[in-house]
Amino acid sequence: MRAFHMSWFAFFLCFFAWFGIAPLMAVVREELGLTKQQIGNTIIASVAITIIARLIIGWLCDRVGPRISYTVLLLVGSIPVMAIGLVGWIPLPDFLANMVQSQQEWDYTVFLLFRLGIGVIGASFVITQYHTSVMFAPNVVGTANATSAGWGNLGGGVTQMIMPMVFAGFVGLGYLEPSAWRLSMVAAGAVCFITGIAYFFFTTDLPDGNFKELRASGELKQDETGKGSFWLAARDYRVWALFFVYAACFGIELTINNIAAIYYMDNFDLGLKTAGLVAGLFGLMNIFARTLGGFISDRFVRTGGLKGRVRWLFIAILAEGIALIFFSQMEVLALAIPMMIIFSLFTQMSEGATFSIVPFINKKAIGSVSGIVGAGGNMGAVAAGFLMRAESVSYQQALLILGFLVAAFSLFVLLVKFSPADEKKAADEFNDAMARRREELKDRKPLAELIPGVRHLRPMDALRIYLGIALFIKGIYFITNMADLESVVNLGEELPLEISLGQTMIAWSVVFAHVIGGACLFLGFVTRLSAAANAVILFGAVVAALTGAAGEGSLIGTNVDFQFASFVFFSLVLFIWRGSGPLSLDHLIRLDAEKEPEIL
Repeated sequence: MRAFHMSWFAFFLCFFAWFGIAPLMAVVREELGLTKQQIGNTIIASVAITIIARLIIGWLCDRVGPRISYTVLLLVGSIPVMAIGLVGWIPLPDFLANMVQSQQEWDYTVFLLFRLGIGVIGASFVITQYHTSVMFAPNVVGTANATSAGWGNLGGGVTQMIMPMVFAGFVGLGYLEPSAWRLSMVAAGAVCFITGIAYFFFTTDLPDGNFKELRASGELKQDETGKGSFWLAARDYRVWALFFVYAACFGIELTINNIAAIYYMDNFDLGLKTAGLVAGLFGLMNIFARTLGGFISDRFVRTGGLKGRVRWLFIAILAEGIALIFFSQMEVLALAIPMMIIFSLFTQMSEGATFSIVPFINKKAIGSVSGIVGAGGNMGAVAAGFLMRAESVSYQQALLILGFLVAAFSLFVLLVKFSPADEKKAADEFNDAMARRREELKDRKPLAELIPGVRHLRPMDALRIYLGIALFIKGIYFITNMADLESVVNLGEELPLEISLGQTMIAWSVVFAHVIGGACLFLGFVTRLSAAANAVILFGAVVAALTGAAGEGSLIGTNVDFQFASFVFFSLVLFIWRGSGPLSLDHLIRLDAEKEPEIL
């Protein structure tokens, strides 16, 4: 579990640094005078180098192990993250004066090269998937892989929200905008560097030790981890089928992370902070969406074997393409945001479903298989980047085209097949991992217990589902009326910048708790945590209803705001106390976990 938490956290920071510049591109674009085509080139550069890096890092994991691989990647990858702050301050060398026409073109070239270098840190995904693949048993490896990658991918959403605030914080300290965005990137790179050192000391390669020691003792043979692993993976057509499938899900996510903020600014006239907040919601779905994809895959395997995992991946990727088509056609912000979240849900579930299959392709080359499939995601982002940079194609038209392509790429899933021998071997491993659990749960069938919950819906279940939907809709309303929400939080007063930034963070917390927490309440996923986050917000609403202008009315008569806020707050407290009912993901997960045998 220490390796699990270190791997997802390291990947989170890498993702944060990888796309840290994306929400600040409006500022960078103005300072450096970048065109749409040049911005497209930087997007391509940020993901292109990762293709090669992931191929190499997968092979490296098989050779030296994930601990050293992650340490080296974090230490080296943090350098271009911090160095991008030098753009504009590096003078044009005399020997290049004849090749580069102007200082502006030179600044763009340097910026492009540093974004290319930053892309190397995106190879962290392969190490994360490798580390959890070798740490967890077959019955939960899908959930473990999906959760570690999903929580890591959160960095792509969090950076959309946090980097504008870090930038504003430096401005509040007296720095000019050209210095503020540079210092923001330096801070992101420094945290990655520190985490690289921590990864070396706090993790091991395998549950029973490191590659070096295990090889020296003879417990791990050299040919089991590395030699010829890349070619074992490369000559398997199923690996390349998953390469294209991953291009259609993770490649799309990378593309959205790069263009979402600018897309909402240009198409819906949102400001920098609000556009970053909305764009961040796409990545923040990784809190549970990718985990959900792996979790469902682990359930499909129980009745369908490895074919069940493949079947679920086909469903998820096809639904992603359809959702993207609908999202590209949304003209109203209040409709675009919910559709983006649905699209995000299936995108990230597809990613989790893909890497629920990867560990079973070739056990002798898990690192290389992960590297090739992971590189497919970046190849998809590069291809999408060329489409995005075209001056004749708007972002909206590009998204529509990508939606149809994703739906078509779902057919590649049908090429992923397993022989009867592979199915039997995987089934035997699964049965061994589940043997003791089946003994404990022989009289309990999780799915069968879920059905009575559907048939006998409790009033509390209905209330939870209703509150989840209501809070989600309220969060969308706040996004479309951010000025009003910030005004309420600021009590309608003009405040000093440092206080205003804190109040803005509170407003964003309200949106995040309502949208993501509301979705989790609806699904019955981490119910107590979601209810607690929203209860804090509603407690503030209760206080505001008593102390604000509305508080002048009678509590029983005219103060409707107080009455409604109090009712919702009290309902959320009940869910904190009692948790979710049988009609929930929490219930299904708990049935599997509460009888988990102790590991000897």
